[in-house]
Amino acid sequence: MPAPASLWTELSAAAQSDPFLVVATGVFALAVLHAFAAPIFARAAHRLESAHAARVAVGAAPVNERGESSDFRAAFLHLLGEVEAVFGLWALVLFALLIAWPGKGWDFACRYVESGDYAYALGTAAAAPSKFVEPLFVFVIMALASARPVVNLAGRALGATARLFGGSPAAHWLTLLTLAPLLGSLITEPAAMTIAAWLLSRQFFVLRPSESLKYATLALLFVNISVGGALTHFAAPPIVMVAAGWGWGLADVFRQFAPGVLATILLSNTLYFLYFRKELAALRPEGAPASPEPGVPFWVTGAHLLFMVWTVAMLAGHHPILMLGGLLAFLAFTVATPQWQSPLRLRGPLLVGFFLAGLVVLGGLQGWWIGPVLLRLGDQALLVAATVLTSFNDNAAITYLAAQVPALAAPGGVADALRHAVVAGALAGGGLTVIANAPNPAGQSILSHHFDGAVSARKLALWALLPTLLAVLCLGFLRG
Repeated sequence: MPAPASLWTELSAAAQSDPFLVVATGVFALAVLHAFAAPIFARAAHRLESAHAARVAVGAAPVNERGESSDFRAAFLHLLGEVEAVFGLWALVLFALLIAWPGKGWDFACRYVESGDYAYALGTAAAAPSKFVEPLFVFVIMALASARPVVNLAGRALGATARLFGGSPAAHWLTLLTLAPLLGSLITEPAAMTIAAWLLSRQFFVLRPSESLKYATLALLFVNISVGGALTHFAAPPIVMVAAGWGWGLADVFRQFAPGVLATILLSNTLYFLYFRKELAALRPEGAPASPEPGVPFWVTGAHLLFMVWTVAMLAGHHPILMLGGLLAFLAFTVATPQWQSPLRLRGPLLVGFFLAGLVVLGGLQGWWIGPVLLRLGDQALLVAATVLTSFNDNAAITYLAAQVPALAAPGGVADALRHAVVAGALAGGGLTVIANAPNPAGQSILSHHFDGAVSARKLALWALLPTLLAVLCLGFLRG
């Protein structure tokens, strides 16, 4: 293993050859800090809104003809407090810096931001497939998965399972946190996150559990979704990024990760269930139990499932235009079947897509330091490093950068161990923060109104720490 000075020398040479890389990493670091500080802005916005509402009530603030009024400062702070908007906003800052940087300018900035490929923008590589297919996919699949027919189908299946165990709030809690993440290996992680979050909101969070149980549930959801999609090679973004290049098929992925996935989810859920067993047993539904709305014909649900299958297939084939075509057909179908549809919820999917697009722009300039660091680590150190780095950078970005390292693509025992370690670490660390896994912002967007002001990044990380450690151990050392 090279000495630390060799790493410093390599990083220094990269920084000297293109000083903008250091600036880009500084912008990325500020974006990460902003993501952790988002709840502070959200609480400040809430205070300003309350004060403005009081002024409106006594006639001290102007209103329009519909009685509407807003404090611009509160609206601006709300934008800064939206975790889903953070990386998109800082991507705009990076875009402005690229335009102003000597030797780069408008044309260079447009080439990079539109492609997400810095080498292509520099002219040192041919145009690669767009890096924005995954953000587009997450936006589309979230919109499809949150539709009434799909949520009804999933709710009925998971509800029937929960009723086998008594149908109590605790049974629903355990069922959703166990089976919904595993469902992500079939319908993809973003879809599983959307469905699980909607059902948890309707069946569990409405019962007003304690703050500790809320954060424990959110942490389990994030960690379990991150690992639950690793039973197949097409559902978890960090595996999708490397499967083709490393020659991983369905059997390879299942053999490597299935034992660790099942152990992680079962152990984490069991430990937290035992810790909160008294509170879970005391929760009681208020009024009629929440259940999916009845009356959606089978052919309508089948059409929605076909739209989801089409979207997954277009992701696998890297066909973003056809993916958008499927979305337009889906929108037309919902207009033609309004009696079986709920109003489309596009705000969350749009914000999450904006978040991921910003992450592509910012993350595409971090390979200059992540690559050299990964190359200097053994498999166990790489497992830990990938877990830690994932909490500050989307786990798909970590594995994507690892896939660019030629040494990891070579066949052989050492390379096999390193490949497994980096993917296991990326999967394990996907629940520590909102930015650690692409579907996490979707879950936060759906569940955030159950938390006072906004989800605290610190509390989420604390409650996710134990499941993450279990995932590191199970995924890292339990292999088929």
